[in-house]
Amino acid sequence: MSKLILIFLLGLSLQINAQQHPTIKNGLESFVRANTIYPMYAKENCIQGSIEIAFKINKEGKVTYTSITKGIGADLDAEALRLIKLTSGKWTVPTGYDTTFLIRSPMKFSLQDYGCEQLNPGSMGLAIKQYNDDMTSLSKIANFYRNRENGTENFIEEETIIALKNEMGVDDEYLNKKIAIAEKKISQGDLQSACEDFKFVKYMGSTKADKLLAKYCK
Repeated sequence: MSKLILIFLLGLSLQINAQQHPTIKNGLESFVRANTIYPMYAKENCIQGSIEIAFKINKEGKVTYTSITKGIGADLDAEALRLIKLTSGKWTVPTGYDTTFLIRSPMKFSLQDYGCEQLNPGSMGLAIKQYNDDMTSLSKIANFYRNRENGTENFIEEETIIALKNEMGVDDEYLNKKIAIAEKKISQGDLQSACEDFKFVKYMGSTKADKLLAKYCK
């Protein structure tokens, strides 16, 4: 059976005494391993590699700032940010800690047993470029259905949008995967990201996530 592995390399650049930096139960590496949800596009296209995250933590152990300082350029970047945000409120912060300090942490995402080892290294770069092109097309679809909701639908364009959805593979299987991922995020307590996924399904012209939107995203 295929196995998904996430290797997380923690490199906190704290220029303070080791006993004075914020800590999280069982360590950040363990938290990330337990909570990562490998994104659909990256998983299906063997996109992997290192991402560097920068973040700040306040006195209550909440994450107050996050950014990608070195990204890959696909949906793995968003997952790295999501994981750091998910740690918010779970940090133990020592007295006197400088909450303006910017913590930098590299993460390495890696897939095994998906046949990725056999791929030409250049194929990942092409997949990342295609991802950005796909995001443009998905935004066009979403805008069409948002306009329909607001009563400004362009019926002449609908056939073009349906054809684009077919070309992009936005079908029931695709949307069901999105919903399944969102439900995993709910089990982690990540309602914000889950609701974004449910809204994505809605604005692909589907009613599949409507009940979940009503339940979790009021």
